[in-house]
Amino acid sequence: MNSEEEKKKVLFLCTGNSVRSQMAEGFLRALGGDRFEIKSAGTAPAGINPNSIAIMKEAGIDISTQSSDRLEQQMLDWADLLITLCGDARDNCPVVPPEVEKRHWPLEDPSHGKGAEKEILKRFRNTRESVKKYVQNLIAEA
Repeated sequence: MNSEEEKKKVLFLCTGNSVRSQMAEGFLRALGGDRFEIKSAGTAPAGINPNSIAIMKEAGIDISTQSSDRLEQQMLDWADLLITLCGDARDNCPVVPPEVEKRHWPLEDPSHGKGAEKEILKRFRNTRESVKKYVQNLIAEA
């Protein structure tokens, strides 16, 4: 698969486009980027969470240059596959063209919840590993 037309276009969607969708975009770019075109967006983008950047850096992936973008209809029209990573995005997503495949990866938001920094980072690492498994499965089936 060398031409852009043969690449599957994947759009990751979350509410804030700050944690889970950013991790998914980073993993898919790093592990399968030659076979996919990848975008991520949020229904209410909040910027990339600094913990997401740090935790992905631990895994050898730099997501610091990715952007936190607001979902626009042309993104939905562009996609072959829409993957929601939170229930809010799944339930409140605008109308998706019928030819776009939809999937949902039910992942908890590690930025919600209290605790010491060590506990918070542990939640981020757990989410990172869950996202990585989902992305590896997506690549394996493509």
